Amino acid sequence: MILARVIGTVWATRKDERLQGLKMQIVRPVTLDYKDREGFLVAVDAVGAGVGEIVLVVQGSSARQTAVTESKPVDATIMAIVDKLDVT
Repeated sequence: MILARVIGTVWATRKDERLQGLKMQIVRPVTLDYKDREGFLVAVDAVGAGVGEIVLVVQGSSARQTAVTESKPVDATIMAIVDKLDVT
């Protein structure tokens, strides 16, 4: 899983029909103290996350195992909104 911040939304009117109705978010990986890391991912949002929220993102076959993404052509899915981290 990847800890990330939602930084934007992707709008695509022309896409594979299996992606119709799915919200695609741009996420940037972050460190444990919420500092931005390099790069970004486009992930399907399975939980209703908003811009600025810290989320958990899964990739690969795990990305296709939510109720929203099952059997869909996705490689990254937001599957949790993080409320709090405890790091010792």
